[in-house]
Amino acid sequence: MTTRRFIQRHSLLTRVTHGVAAISCILLAVTGLFVFWPELGGSIMGGDFTQTMRSLHRWLAVPFILVPLFAVLKSPKGFAHLIKEDIFGKWDKDDFTWAAKFPFYLFAPKKVHMPPQHHVKSAQRLADGALLFFSVFMAISGMVLWLNTGIGSFKVEFEPGTLLFWHLVHDIFFFLTVFVGIAHIYLGAGIFQPYRGTIRIMFGDGKVSESDAAYHWGYWANEEIALGRNVTVEEVKKK
Repeated sequence: MTTRRFIQRHSLLTRVTHGVAAISCILLAVTGLFVFWPELGGSIMGGDFTQTMRSLHRWLAVPFILVPLFAVLKSPKGFAHLIKEDIFGKWDKDDFTWAAKFPFYLFAPKKVHMPPQHHVKSAQRLADGALLFFSVFMAISGMVLWLNTGIGSFKVEFEPGTLLFWHLVHDIFFFLTVFVGIAHIYLGAGIFQPYRGTIRIMFGDGKVSESDAAYHWGYWANEEIALGRNVTVEEVKKK
């Protein structure tokens, strides 16, 4: 056994919110295929299966919308920090350099030296902001479409032109979310080698080792260590 220092990167509320949003988003994407392309289910499993998928698609939107809203109400300061700093924070020279080098880093991570980063990397801010923007419009357009079909006995009928517009909005942001989401999974799940093991940050105890923190978020790691904030020492097995 040996000891290593870890830094607590994300709270339980953040991890639960991210987990629910991520899992429900993936399931929404799968069930959404049967809404966008009804013939898919009919040709494979029959009409009843398609209808079940379409119904499930609507109800999966409930945790996708309500859990993040609960997190905002539970921690308004955290949400404000997310918007002001983690998404719309001012970029410095290292942020621009990191974003410019990132495409080359993806293909040659061992040869491209990346500058230190703050709590959220510059390019990740763009991706996170895009996903938040896409999700809001998917939720709004989805609710309009759901109200038109009816929620229980409650139903709101919209003009055909209005429905066509919100259908188009929903479909566009669906495909944009899938595109950005695949890249997010590739990095966040640790499929990309330099990010191996970082899935623990969101789908584990929220901690990151001191060495990984220094490598990925140098400025943030140095600040946390200097203040002794959120830093723990743990025993780990030798490899």
